[in-house]
Amino acid sequence: MPRLDHEAQLTDLRAQLAAVAMVRRTDCLDACERANVIVIQPSAEGRRAGGRPVWLGQVNDPGAAADIAAWVRDGGPGLAEAPGILDLYTFSPSRRVRHELED
Repeated sequence: MPRLDHEAQLTDLRAQLAAVAMVRRTDCLDACERANVIVIQPSAEGRRAGGRPVWLGQVNDPGAAADIAAWVRDGGPGLAEAPGILDLYTFSPSRRVRHELED
């Protein structure tokens, strides 16, 4: 598999989601062995509907990034069903990391 162009992936996600979501970069989410890690935070409406952050790891495939972007455009956690393929990328971070992110 060719080396992932991280900058291109970030630029592409920002472009695809510019109208509906903020895409932020961070140095480490304490899950480096699962890089690239993407955390999808629910919108305020999605949180009220029961949505919680979804952690996706090893997102190194352009198709997976496109599926994530489509899901977020459809409403994301709490408002839209995630594409089934994303089950392959979903993981649960440590309680400490989840707590830090949610604060």
